[in-house]
Amino acid sequence: MPTVAWLLTEGQRQPTIPALLEAFAAHLCGRGVPLERATLHVRLLHPQIRGMTYLWRTDRPGVEALQRAHGIESTPEFIGSPVFSIMEEGAEGVRYPLATLPPPYPFPILDELRADGMTDYAAMPMVFSNGRRHAATFASRAAGGFGTEALTLLYDSLPALTALVEARVLRLLATNLLNTYVGQEAGSRILNGDIRRGSGLTMQAVLWYCDLRGFTTLSDRLALDRIIALLNGYFEIMGGAVQERGGEIVKFIGDAMLAVFAIPAGSGPEQVAAACAIALAAARDAQAGMERLNAQRAAWGQPRLGAGIALHHGDVMFGNIGAPDRLDFTVIGPAVNLVTRLEGLTRGLGRGLVTSADFARACPDAGLASLGLHPVRGLDRPVELFGLDPAP
Repeated sequence: MPTVAWLLTEGQRQPTIPALLEAFAAHLCGRGVPLERATLHVRLLHPQIRGMTYLWRTDRPGVEALQRAHGIESTPEFIGSPVFSIMEEGAEGVRYPLATLPPPYPFPILDELRADGMTDYAAMPMVFSNGRRHAATFASRAAGGFGTEALTLLYDSLPALTALVEARVLRLLATNLLNTYVGQEAGSRILNGDIRRGSGLTMQAVLWYCDLRGFTTLSDRLALDRIIALLNGYFEIMGGAVQERGGEIVKFIGDAMLAVFAIPAGSGPEQVAAACAIALAAARDAQAGMERLNAQRAAWGQPRLGAGIALHHGDVMFGNIGAPDRLDFTVIGPAVNLVTRLEGLTRGLGRGLVTSADFARACPDAGLASLGLHPVRGLDRPVELFGLDPAP
């Protein structure tokens, strides 16, 4: 089967970029192309990752996916590479027949490849529909390199390969952006078509709500960039504690954070108790993180930061809510209202952590002690609160 036709049929069935590259390389080898090494270099929109490099070699299983952090574009490693000339300088392709071209070479990677026994190297642009340039590279160990026929095949197949890579990059971008801004669970549901306003499901969950104390006073005294840095450090501790224990951040609300630890449908008391224990462990992690942060702040003569965390167990509605053309994937229900109001009691009680009675009953071995009955805004009757005894 001609290579372009293969890409538009068999290649189209490959779900990811690594799978596509591995299958494409195998196809090329089957067509007689003496391919030993191939890479794809793609840019991404991601808060931590500038791009990805996908590396295939005949002497290694699968495809290696290498993350490139922001700032890679200004490093000597990238600037002194053929990929830079393709992606940033607009080169339409470069080829170096290493077996016949003597050193010195213009790029360090060519010396490495020649030392590894490569005899030929070619880099070509993959230009997406928005004009952004990405790159593909190919290397061979054959005595005569690629040859005219092999290079022509690679060049002619590049537009079809580019279209397939772009489609998978767009899917990856959508996944990254949704996971970053709405969370992994919500992002997955949105990508799977759950986008109608009012759609959602009722689920059992452990709810987490935390708030930074004294933020209004701090924001009046600090410059905006310092406020943002402070919030980022605080949320890194709180959000990191939740995510490392398998929880899902639902939203940030000013200096507060709402999160859930989902409980699978049909779970019995043991599964519920386990979820509550995980959430409580995450709260302890967060408090330990805040202690480390405050030790650093004290060393710099900065005031201590306080934070309150409330935990509750109950049913919530998880789904699409909002205006017709501006939706929010969130959780709602009386349980959400209660956990946010319980957190507001932490400061008056001198506690960094409180839980509801429902949470304490669901997690009887957690060492939680009653803090008595307390009035809660919006409720007719006081509620019983629990906390760790002794308080951390």
